Amino acid sequence: MGDFEDLKAAMQEEFPGWIVWRSDAGRWYATRSGDLTDAQLRAGYAMTVAADDSTGLRALLVEQAGKRIEEG
Repeated sequence: MGDFEDLKAAMQEEFPGWIVWRSDAGRWYATRSGDLTDAQLRAGYAMTVAADDSTGLRALLVEQAGKRIEEG
């Protein structure tokens, strides 16, 4: 792998609910395909994350997947 379309497909398969894209400038982005609740936003969930490369974007998506909403 290394081709953008292959990396994009692999990332979207690994992180369902995210749409991966790359800007004309070459930055990598992932945007959630659904809305977040107020509680999720307060817990640090992001609608869109950005990185300089696919490795950085994957790390941000792993971080987002590990977020939890605090009860109480």
